[in-house]
Amino acid sequence: MKNRYRRINTHQLSLGQLVAIVNSCAKDSRETVAAVADMIASGRISICDHGTRKQLKLAPMPSH
Repeated sequence: MKNRYRRINTHQLSLGQLVAIVNSCAKDSRETVAAVADMIASGRISICDHGTRKQLKLAPMPSH
């Protein structure tokens, strides 16, 4: 990542805003996807659905 030390505030962001912020710190789109996926897998990202906070889960990659 270009700037590994940028802190993203804990205020509510849309998923698109989060991806844009991560993308501004990443070298390329692959690193952006990997960083966002890591944040989801580690539980650092949650969503609000009508005031109820929910954790996101990643589906496993299908094997070919």
